[in-house]
Amino acid sequence: MVKMLGLIIVALLGGLAVFYRKALTDSSGDLPAKLSDKLDGLWRIAQESLREKKYLRAEKALLTILRVDERNATAYNRLGILYAKQQAFKDAIECFEIAQSLEPSASSLHNVGLIYYETGDYTKAGLAFEQALAMENDLSARHIAYAKVQEKLGHDKKMIESLERAVEIDPIPQTYTMLADAYEQTGQQELSLKYREKAAKMIIPQGQPKRVVQPRKVI
Repeated sequence: MVKMLGLIIVALLGGLAVFYRKALTDSSGDLPAKLSDKLDGLWRIAQESLREKKYLRAEKALLTILRVDERNATAYNRLGILYAKQQAFKDAIECFEIAQSLEPSASSLHNVGLIYYETGDYTKAGLAFEQALAMENDLSARHIAYAKVQEKLGHDKKMIESLERAVEIDPIPQTYTMLADAYEQTGQQELSLKYREKAAKMIIPQGQPKRVVQPRKVI
């Protein structure tokens, strides 16, 4: 299955541009023009530095933004992502929790759950994912993450139910394969085979001959 921390990218980083534009709008609304321009520049530095993995530069820009606007939930979210990328999980959790307290969102809760999962606190991870799903349940990544936690906790029924929901939302080979693995793991071989066949048909359309790929020569 997908590595959990990588799901941050699916759930949050995919929306960086949206958050970035929202942050610029929210920050500039009640500020003098010069200060608004400065914040604009700092957001661009943070955005570019995160993309280029210049984490120290990104951190400095985000902390400067928070000194000006200490209730900026978007900046705390970006800072949490930065710390998570560096595996500073305690700092990441603190940032996501502050962001959640300032501006409740499914994304912040999902990220908190991911960090708890990475640190092995599966009970807290499950609670965070449940809260995120209560706010927004139409992303397959959220259900996959919750299924992984239930797998760790030994709750097979909840794991399968979550993966079935992920398949309903996003019926692609990857989700079919995850569900097939779960069915196989719980001894439901017929259902496992059913979804493996579905995944295979999507990868190689029925009636289309398989392409034989010659192994590359190693020199």
